Amino acid sequence: MKNQLQHTDLKALFLNDVPMLDVRAPIEYQQGAFPYTQNIAILEDDERESIGIRYKEQGQDAAIALGAELVQGEVKEQRIAEWQAFIEKHPNGVLYCFRGGMRSQITQMWIKEQTDIEYPRVAGGYKAMRHFLIDTIERLAGEFDVIVLGGRTGSGKTRLLKKLTTSIDLEGLANHRGSAFGPNATPQPTQINFENQLAIEMLKHEAQGYTMIVVEDEGHNIGSIRVPIPLHTAMQAAKIVMMKVDDSERVEVSTCEYVDDIQAQLEQLYEASEVFDKLEDYLQGSLSKIQKRLGGKRYQDLKDKMQQAINQHKETGNKDLYQAVIQPLLVDYYDPMYDYQISKKQPRIVHTGDQKNTLSYLQKMES
Repeated sequence: MKNQLQHTDLKALFLNDVPMLDVRAPIEYQQGAFPYTQNIAILEDDERESIGIRYKEQGQDAAIALGAELVQGEVKEQRIAEWQAFIEKHPNGVLYCFRGGMRSQITQMWIKEQTDIEYPRVAGGYKAMRHFLIDTIERLAGEFDVIVLGGRTGSGKTRLLKKLTTSIDLEGLANHRGSAFGPNATPQPTQINFENQLAIEMLKHEAQGYTMIVVEDEGHNIGSIRVPIPLHTAMQAAKIVMMKVDDSERVEVSTCEYVDDIQAQLEQLYEASEVFDKLEDYLQGSLSKIQKRLGGKRYQDLKDKMQQAINQHKETGNKDLYQAVIQPLLVDYYDPMYDYQISKKQPRIVHTGDQKNTLSYLQKMES
């Protein structure tokens, strides 16, 4: 088994989006994995746990014997058939387990015996790839010229980022817009998956020859996701480009993000009869998160207006009443907090302009 084919170029795996067969247990996969992977475990969670106990109590040989007992006959044939289907679909892929050891080697051996295909395993497995990506974030956060795009809530910063070739959309990777109304209808990734995807994005920027990255002004956390310390440290010292947008346009952008986008997501997940109930839960639930900060009277007023807006939206399709909620949230709640934070960063602001001017300025920096 020691002589079986191994893949050692970790960087190439991620730059080329190589499909990967993850043979770890489902619980390991759920905790963290990589893009373009499929989990077809050699051992299910309970099997892995039993073998681990046997290994601790009686050693490796006894653990291997138990594994052979648990995975044999039809169970073994079914798993090999699933691996074979993956290989036929992805002949240029690789497989991995946690450390590139026994599980991936046995998988290779069974695949070879059944199909005569020598399918490479990743040297060092998941652990080696994970360490490589963590090191990548730390290295490139120090090497890139990091530029921070600032602006009040609803300015459309994420939309502008998408027009830049050097940008990395941290909120997109975190599946969250970074505020009380930031969650999407689908859950956030795990912290590990966020970091893995971020590192891959940074690697691809480096491969394109970019020397700078543009990111949105973020705090330590984006929802439940933490921005890795090396990148956040670089962001705290970075130049800031500020975008200023009229309040009316900010209300329009926020209505689109908080209402239209979420409604569209919910329509993909639920029956039509459920969508508005889910939208109401989302909007009122988001508002309730900042109840204490708003104060009882202001919260109740906005809650009532939000319900009126939701009812009108459901009954007529008209969304005008949302403005009576979103405008005061922006002007009276979000703006004072953001203005206070940005006031402490004034020495780092190198440019201030409207959307068109800001885009032009950043594109010149890219060239």
